[in-house]
Amino acid sequence: MIDVHFALLPAVARNKKPDPVLFFAGGPGQSAIELAGQVGRLLGRFSNRRDIVLIDQRGTGRSAPLQCSDARSTRPLREQVDPAVQLAELRECRARLAALPYGDLRQFTTSIAMQDADAVRRRLGAERVNLVGASYGTRAALDYLRQFPQAVRRVVIDGVAPPDMVLPAASSPDAQAAFDALLAACEADAACRTRYPQLRSQWHALLASLPREVTLAHPVTQAEERFPLTREMLLGLVRMPLYVPLLTSALPLAVTDAAQGRFAPLFGLATGTTSTRRGLALAEGMHFSVVCAEDMPRLPATSERPGADFGNGFADLYRRVCAEWPRGEVAADFYRVPPAPVAVLLLSGAVDPATPPRHAERVAQALGPKARHVVVPNTGHGVLSIGCLRDVVFRFIDAETDDDALKVDTACAAAIPRPSVFVPVAAEGGR
Repeated sequence: MIDVHFALLPAVARNKKPDPVLFFAGGPGQSAIELAGQVGRLLGRFSNRRDIVLIDQRGTGRSAPLQCSDARSTRPLREQVDPAVQLAELRECRARLAALPYGDLRQFTTSIAMQDADAVRRRLGAERVNLVGASYGTRAALDYLRQFPQAVRRVVIDGVAPPDMVLPAASSPDAQAAFDALLAACEADAACRTRYPQLRSQWHALLASLPREVTLAHPVTQAEERFPLTREMLLGLVRMPLYVPLLTSALPLAVTDAAQGRFAPLFGLATGTTSTRRGLALAEGMHFSVVCAEDMPRLPATSERPGADFGNGFADLYRRVCAEWPRGEVAADFYRVPPAPVAVLLLSGAVDPATPPRHAERVAQALGPKARHVVVPNTGHGVLSIGCLRDVVFRFIDAETDDDALKVDTACAAAIPRPSVFVPVAAEGGR
């Protein structure tokens, strides 16, 4: 037996609506409760008339946590990017987690966790709930809808990771597409093309120069470190800023500097996407319990082709970890997305390196006429934080009928610009 922890952000109005908003966090491995501050801001308009419910999914937060290590930004750089170090740490973590009273790592699949979520709904006395899921939380929301369709009033999923998406295989072509979009955008933009005229050739020259010894100061501790940088390490560093277009705009500078032997900007960008803030770290034990059970068995049959640059390194790490990780049972129906009985809004960032629109398109087709897919141009992983999209989501859920919800105006999403290429202050004459 385990305790499943949940938190309630209560509605302000005395005469509140009976159908709360149930939020599913990403990862897999994020704690929803630790994201309370961010979720409260994202879904703040709901708090007048609807409760917002945050569940620490089993394996995360305070619900039988499967935490391996803190994502400390002060760790040596080599440890942060070296797959061999990661693999050794995960082996030690797996043995430690298995010794816990709840350490049967086969019991942390998405489907079991969604049965926990429905137990929370019943505990709250809500006949129906509205689902909002982000990243992996979209897979959770889709499985809740599959298992408990009668308990769902409306669904919003942002950055869609469908149940049949083989995460370790899809990550390579999806990251490649996002990086290729960056190169193309730079070549099409006069300012970027003028400042970085050889960006594509410098990128390929950089890849060809690896492995090589690099020396640089740690972005946080400033301690000087020297270690061999491999191709897989470099690609991992580049992949992280692609999640956030504002950081992506600095990649041309970082790649150009790295090609000339200056790696500090690239490491700074990559480590800048990690944080010690509550809610952003993953419970790695829960992460691998989910991915090893749900994604890896489908890896041999996937038709995904690796990206030309990004290759199979990401999948290889998961293959090695999951070869030793206990796997829960996953029913065949888990991978099926049935027609939606209620209105579903799917949101995608056009240059998302993790869950690009192609995955949501497939899900929208399976969900049928009650699904609407909105692609937001020039945005990365997760679009709920964009101001006008928050209003769209509120009006979609607040609409009285499914037909009204599906007619909500989303035109504001088309006006999102791509951030202009980053130019360092020194290059502008110190201004």
